[in-house]
Amino acid sequence: MIIILLFLNKGLTTFLGWVGTFSYLIAYLLLSAGKLKANKDLYHILNILGAIGLTYNAVALSDYPNVIVNIAWAVIALWAIVLIRRRRQN
Repeated sequence: MIIILLFLNKGLTTFLGWVGTFSYLIAYLLLSAGKLKANKDLYHILNILGAIGLTYNAVALSDYPNVIVNIAWAVIALWAIVLIRRRRQN
């Protein structure tokens, strides 16, 4: 709780940047540890959250290369979720 308050004191932009960073790291850690699979929605949802947080942060900082890569990351994750759900239906 104290960590969240420290992040909020730095502002929404910084807070969302950290949320995005931790979302990416948690997704990758869980995937690498075998606790999460790339064909599960949660992996891609964590990546979408990461992309949203880091995109917001990058826009605020006028860091446009990071804006582009994080938007692309989110689009790929959304596309993966669509594919996963289509496969489940078949």
